[in-house]
Formats: sequence, structure tokens, C-alpha cells
Amino acid sequence: MAVGNVRFPVMHVVSGIYLGTANAGIKQTERDDVLWVEMHEQSTCAAVFTQNAFCAAPVLVAREHLQKNPKYLLINSGNANAGTGKQGMLDAVASCDALAKLAQNKSEQVLPFSTGVIGERLPIDKLVAALPKAQRNKKEDNWDNAAQAIMTTDTFAKGYSKKIEIDGHSVTITGISKGAGMIQPNMATMLGFIATDAAISQENLQQCLSVAVEQSFNRITVDGDTSTNDACVLMASGQSELPELLPNTEAMKLFQQAIQEASMCLAEAIIRDGEGATKLIKIHVKESLDSAEAVQVAKTIAHSPLVKTAFFASDPNWGRILAAVGRAGVDQLDVDKIAIYLDDVCIVEQGARAPSYTEEAGQKVMDQEEINVTVILGRGDVSQQVLTCDFSYDYVRINAEYRT
Repeated sequence: MAVGNVRFPVMHVVSGIYLGTANAGIKQTERDDVLWVEMHEQSTCAAVFTQNAFCAAPVLVAREHLQKNPKYLLINSGNANAGTGKQGMLDAVASCDALAKLAQNKSEQVLPFSTGVIGERLPIDKLVAALPKAQRNKKEDNWDNAAQAIMTTDTFAKGYSKKIEIDGHSVTITGISKGAGMIQPNMATMLGFIATDAAISQENLQQCLSVAVEQSFNRITVDGDTSTNDACVLMASGQSELPELLPNTEAMKLFQQAIQEASMCLAEAIIRDGEGATKLIKIHVKESLDSAEAVQVAKTIAHSPLVKTAFFASDPNWGRILAAVGRAGVDQLDVDKIAIYLDDVCIVEQGARAPSYTEEAGQKVMDQEEINVTVILGRGDVSQQVLTCDFSYDYVRINAEYRT
């Protein structure tokens, strides 16, 4: 069951971005599982991919095709086409060939993406057979169907859409994401697709996306597992009346902030839908020497099964958080300087139980659906945030039954 408000938003059309869906029956027949995205000829496209060494065949193909000014995305759910060797590569290329033939374009203009079970061959015949319908269904106002077509164990479709004003011109940013388990993106099973009508070069768009992803999708974790298929794509159709965005300008600064907001909202939606999640936990690490150290401490807490199960039980067992901080591998950590809070309740002060702490106060916070954990290291002036969720009985059930 998802945590908090997870209503799908009103999705603004991004001029020059067309989306079509169809059902190929790859794993199920209840909803569409294939998505065709087509970009205006003036569009630019940026992407980041998983750092898992066993990256999926579509990731390898997409990385190569990204250098060829792509104009199409092809996404399927239900099968990851990962751990499939040379045949997987052939199938990924074949899917690009099939879309390119229908679009009367080159195969290298297509970026393929897959999500689902690992180690099984992609049913390429089913995928190819569904493409004509997806092509016929292409339209600009099809974001809701697109969000549903990329889902696997997700319990709700994830979307973001907003219009902003830059230098007196309207700019639209709309995006979707999927993911609920095997989540510890490290670029980034998660996928994210964001589109804007702004005009921006591929090089500048790539820089913008890389910055946004580092502070959003790379700051979430459900279970500490980095998928073989993680990817995030940012498309810019160039159809806004705003002049081309250039580095070191106020317009670029505002655009970067907007892409950051979109990425953070889509990333948070993934954590709210963490497999079996009942709580959203935001871990803030402050007064660190640098960002890497802060993220290291935050993720050590976020990945601890003991911490996560305590949150599920609403048990204010703060010793588990203290222990996680202590084993995070921080060099020359002075425990006497550490303070830890649950929301505004101080649980640890000067490395020990805070004199003001009461079990009643801790319990009140732990009973909440959304909880902030703040760790003050007393070593510097850098802060970072990581989002995670609890571990419930359902997490084990969902993953134990994943292939059945």
C-alpha cells in the first residue's frame, strides 16, 4: 500500500512529444505494456544509465544510440532483457529495427528500455506485433496511459507536470517514473522519462540531467539493490517560444531548478510506492565534511534491515539508528559530537541518549506515516538527504512471489 498522497496529477501536454501505448501480452494482458515515444525533429535528448556491471541489453544499445541524436524511445514492461547474453543484444537491436521500419527512420534513432524479470528472453515477436497499434495511438496527451504502460510491481502510476515562466515565456515540464523494488539507483528496477518544450543543446541538457539525477534518483533507496536496467531520460522538444537555454544564465538556473524539482518529485513517488512500504522516511545528515560522507551515513541507516523493520513496527528502538551511524565507515568519527533526532525529538545528544528523551515522545513520532531522521555529525557544514521506506511482511511476500 502506497504511503501518503499518490494521486496522478493533471499532465500538461509537451508540444512535440508524442506517446503511444499497446498491450503485447509480455507478462500480463490487463493493461498496456509497450510505450512508443516520438520526439519532434528539433528535439535533443539526454540520458543516464545504471552502473550495474550486468547492465541489460537495452541499456547497452541505448548508450550507443544516445550519441546518434535519437528521436524515439521504445519501452516495454514485464521483461528486463537482462542476463540474456548475445541473444538479448540481438533482441534489443531487433526491437529498434522494428520501430525504425514503421517510423521510416534509422534504427540508431531509437533508444530501447525494458523492465521486469531478469534472465528470461524478451518475447520479441510479441513486442514487434504490438508496435503498429502503439504507433497508431500516438498523441501528445497520452501521459497517463504511458505511466501505466511502464509499471511492473508499482501500485500506482507516477507522474509530474508543471508550467513555469522563464524570461516571460511559458515552459512545460512533464514526466513519469516507475519503480517500487530493486531500488538504489546509482547512475540510476527504476525508469524515469521527463520531457520539456524548452530549446537546449544536447550537451547542456545532459549536464542538466546529470546534476538533477545526482540529487534526486541517486538519493533514494528501497532495498539497496541497484537494478540492471535503471535509466532516466530527459527530452527537450524545442517548441517553446523561449530562446535556447545557455549556460551561466539566469534562465538556465531557473530551468535547472525546475528539472531538479521534477526529478525529486518523481523519485519520492518511487519511495512512496516501495514494495510493501507503510512509511516514508527522510534521512537528513548535517554538518558533514563532504557530500560523499553525508550520503554514506544516510544510506547506511536507510539500508539497515534492523532500522527498517523497527520503523515498520513503529518501535522507537533508536539504538539501531545509533549503531548504523557508528558502522558507516566515517573516518575518525567523534561520537561525542553526534546528535540524532526523530522529527523534532532529540534521541541522541553528545553520543548518548538525550537527557530530555522519553519513550512516549519517540513513540509519537514512530506512529506517523512520514518520519524525518536527522543526524548531526559535528564535522563540517555539508548536508545531504536520502529517502527510504520501511520493510514490511509484504516486501518479502512480493519478492518471494515475483516470478509466480
